[in-house]
Amino acid sequence: MDKAADATVEADVVDSEVIDEGLLRSLLRRTGRTVATPALEALELLLDDATPSPVRFTMLAALSYLLMPADLIPDLLPVAGFSDDLVALTAMVGIWRNHITPDISRRAQRRLDRWFPLTR
Repeated sequence: MDKAADATVEADVVDSEVIDEGLLRSLLRRTGRTVATPALEALELLLDDATPSPVRFTMLAALSYLLMPADLIPDLLPVAGFSDDLVALTAMVGIWRNHITPDISRRAQRRLDRWFPLTR
């Protein structure tokens, strides 16, 4: 068997310099704290060095699919149009729930508090 075929390739799937924090903050400010909390937890999960590369890749693939204007099944079709989006969202949420740690949640909460300060 070829040694090149057996070699495992490690790659960074996402790097913190790739994420436009200003754009993300702007988008999340429009949605509010309720939507921003799981979004920031997903971000921290992607940025965490302990998160396995396949998890990062799957999360990014699902998120990219959700944000793409072109779908396998056009959203204009009633009910069926959103079924492919539901599959991508379900995959992303399932992975997020299985790999979130208390440390990741704390980092996300700190970022949330910086971006959405609680005012009295």
